[in-house]
Amino acid sequence: MNDTTLHEGASKGVSRRRFITGTGSLLGVAALAGPTTPVWAAPRAAAAPIGSGAHVPVLIIGTGYGGSVAALRLAQAGTDVHMVEMGMAWDTPGADGKIFANTTKPDDRSFWLRTKTKQPLSNFLGFPIDKNVNRYTGILDAEEFAGITVYQGRGVGGGSLVNGGMAVTPKRENFAAILPSVNAAEMYSTYYPRANADLGVTTIDPAWFDSVDCYQYARVGRKHAQRSGFPFLFVPAVYDWDYMKQEAAGTVPKSALDAEILYGNNYGKKSLQKTYIDRIKATGRVTISPLHKVTTVTPAPGGGYTVLIDQLNTVGQTTVTKTVTADKVFFAAGSVGTSKLLVGLKATGALPLLNSEVGKGWGDNGNVMCGRANHLWDPTGKVQSSIPTGGIDNWDAGGAFAEVAPLPTGIETWASFYLSITKNPNRGQFTWNAAAGKAELNWQTAWKQPSIDAARTIFDKINQKEGTIYRTDLFGVYKIWGDHLTYHPLGGAVLNKATDNYGRLHGYPGLYVIDGALIPGNTSVNPFVTITALAERNIERIIATDL
Repeated sequence: MNDTTLHEGASKGVSRRRFITGTGSLLGVAALAGPTTPVWAAPRAAAAPIGSGAHVPVLIIGTGYGGSVAALRLAQAGTDVHMVEMGMAWDTPGADGKIFANTTKPDDRSFWLRTKTKQPLSNFLGFPIDKNVNRYTGILDAEEFAGITVYQGRGVGGGSLVNGGMAVTPKRENFAAILPSVNAAEMYSTYYPRANADLGVTTIDPAWFDSVDCYQYARVGRKHAQRSGFPFLFVPAVYDWDYMKQEAAGTVPKSALDAEILYGNNYGKKSLQKTYIDRIKATGRVTISPLHKVTTVTPAPGGGYTVLIDQLNTVGQTTVTKTVTADKVFFAAGSVGTSKLLVGLKATGALPLLNSEVGKGWGDNGNVMCGRANHLWDPTGKVQSSIPTGGIDNWDAGGAFAEVAPLPTGIETWASFYLSITKNPNRGQFTWNAAAGKAELNWQTAWKQPSIDAARTIFDKINQKEGTIYRTDLFGVYKIWGDHLTYHPLGGAVLNKATDNYGRLHGYPGLYVIDGALIPGNTSVNPFVTITALAERNIERIIATDL
């Protein structure tokens, strides 16, 4: 199984009527043009955050998949842990009674410290659809680099808050290309099963899939794939299928069937908040400080590490800077966050012994998106579950796996939408810009061309078979490919290069990387199960040998 994206290539001489029939898909989204009014509530009082001068046995920077695995296993082993998270706790309903904003109605909760939304689908019929919002520590960070926008979750739970929940274990025959220094037999016998069990991964009931209105879009995608000779695969997910069945029956508040995904999911998705973090809190050994951003890590004179941490308010301002000492520090701020932090620490002399591999091996998991305009006899449905559950596999022949993705606008669109994961060999590197005082990513949009070419091996053939065309209105004016972004950043502190084979940073005993920064650029599928399984493997060894 795999996961991928979207593609390009427009047909010439298409009539306006034909074009319009395929472009209704964003009418619901196009209504998002006006200014927003705040609907959030300020975070409620939680456990006291970490205090300046504190000494902790273990400090974990980040609360995503890798950090949550480390915290749980360390606590179960009897170690007290403190986690710091740059984003909010996301445990307080807003004025609308819900914690998270709806995908079709972004508001201040939606984006991290922006004054205008930056939605992955930016246009409708060539017109921009982003809207003004108030600056706020919202849940989705659209971090812009020179050649790419990287979408990341901000909050306790990290990327699990905002991803589509597709929980995919790579085909074993592809694993050697993903993590060549890791024993595949151990991963597939022990750590992948452990990760899947603890993440709550399950697969949709095929009979229900075939009968329910909300997956009509995926059935159309399946039909078109199979008619062109491509295998269609059901993909596991971390959604409560029983809850979704109740949504469809109208007996519970709607969640996936109310377009909730991009800015959080209020009910049915099993994010880390409901799995690892729930168990973390039950140990009584882990405390979490939201709205805390680590800026510096240096060796402490008496052993361990001195960590400087900025406490933020909800408009991103630093309210106080704290100094904390930790015996051990785990970097789990996500591929981008960990890479930027380590590159800066090395360049500024805080951790000068970090090796030259820090910052290297970064990739976008081959992400690229596209849409297709279907015929009127292939409607994709007014109600679409926001949880994708199937994909088109052409990995072996064409280097692409395409997730059949939803466009949950509440209206009929006659559109098929895809997120592809592709075999893209290009890798970027984070470097330090001393003049600007920040880490920068060397990535060029042109490096997406191998991903486009791979995705075309699927969609050119489907369009030819079906007599359909690519959508050209979703990512700009007459632009077919969503080649400007990634949802799956990986690498920057690659396992067995920047670290040893279990994530220990070279040169500094007691410093570890335990997140997606360890994986060099591509997993051939959605990466969070692999990030979780690798963290399970690494922390088991670290607990056995280092504590």
